[in-house]
Amino acid sequence: MLRDHPLRVELCNELHARPFTQLSGPETITHIGIVTGEGKAEEERRHVGQLCSRYNVVPPLPGTKHFMADFGRFFLVWERHTEFSTYTFFRNRRDPQRKLSDIDPVHIDQAGEQPYVPFSRTAIAQVPGDWLEGLSGDRLVGVHLELEGPDAQERTMQEQVAFFPSGNLAASTLRAGLAAVWMDFSINEDGYGRILLKDYGLKPRQIGRAVQRLLEIETYRMMALLSLPLAQSYGARLAKAGRKLTDITSRMTGTRAVTSEKILLRELTELSAEIEQAAAETNYRFSASKAYHELVKQRTRKLREGNMDGFQRIESFLDRRLTPAMRTCEATALRLDTLSKRVARAGQLLRTRVDIQLEEQNSALLKSMDRRASLQLRLQETVEGLSVAAISYYVVSLIYYLAKGANDLGFDIKASLVAALSIPLVVIGLWLGVRRVRRMVTRNQSE
Repeated sequence: MLRDHPLRVELCNELHARPFTQLSGPETITHIGIVTGEGKAEEERRHVGQLCSRYNVVPPLPGTKHFMADFGRFFLVWERHTEFSTYTFFRNRRDPQRKLSDIDPVHIDQAGEQPYVPFSRTAIAQVPGDWLEGLSGDRLVGVHLELEGPDAQERTMQEQVAFFPSGNLAASTLRAGLAAVWMDFSINEDGYGRILLKDYGLKPRQIGRAVQRLLEIETYRMMALLSLPLAQSYGARLAKAGRKLTDITSRMTGTRAVTSEKILLRELTELSAEIEQAAAETNYRFSASKAYHELVKQRTRKLREGNMDGFQRIESFLDRRLTPAMRTCEATALRLDTLSKRVARAGQLLRTRVDIQLEEQNSALLKSMDRRASLQLRLQETVEGLSVAAISYYVVSLIYYLAKGANDLGFDIKASLVAALSIPLVVIGLWLGVRRVRRMVTRNQSE
């Protein structure tokens, strides 16, 4: 038996973690995205489990990041991402084993005579309000999506546009005219944007993929834009830092004193710390926005849009409005990186100049010390000569008193003559002794 890698099953199941749903019109969908930050997955999973307990539904297993279940009045798809979670509520979608009589005919009014008006009844209205209030984090994404089948009422273009209060929307055909979509990318009075998808002959899996891509476009668009206020707020700070760096570099060219350059080096170090702090605060957000933007572009290409007269395609709409915002974020990140490199180069140059001047000062100090040592050596030699004379005087005096004492004892010795004869011997002996000691000291120091 072969031994499997511990992560084999987990990595294989990753491709199947977020399957496309099979949909058919009519369908009413509400999609919300909650930003919670990292480390909130277990808390959200427990909250979803509380909802499951209310409706006697099997809760999500520990460690799962994707969960879907039928709650009777609505169908829920929960997905956990790195820093946010999405909750998608379907009002019509049911488990295939449920009876058709259990489905709430939301697309027919209470009288059963007039056709359903899109966006008049939302899927999230079926979800318990207290449970929604208990969701942790902040809502960043909120959109209602209406899916109409081929047999839905035909409307004029003006009637379609009337469903979007903002009046500023994108529209296009999908998959060679097999579907059409209208999308406003706005927040209306109820706090939600709107998407209207008309099916003219797509298969349930194709509809599910189209719906998921449209919802992901809205989600990743908003997540990508999270870095725009950050980039705008750092614009003035980076401009100020750039001016400060220019001032420091200009002062570098006109100063020669080591003390002045030390002051400049301290200012440059403080500026470098400020820039590195800004980089640490923005690097993750800018990198994440870049990744989200790539996902938006990928999902948009997968829609295979066609032109609809009088409207911009979703891709063109986003390219005109989202891309400039992402360019601003990229420019801010590049500006921050460039400024950091400039500060590093200026700091290296300034440190080199300070080191060179310190070496020059050290060299001058060493030369001064050499001169002092030379003077001390000469003084020492002079002192050595004086010391030989002084010691000789005392030694000769001792010999004199010794000879005088011997004369008093009865020996016929002239003390003054003995003292006079000993002077050359004493002086020569002391001089040779001092010289020998100095040579021994010099030899020990050299070793």
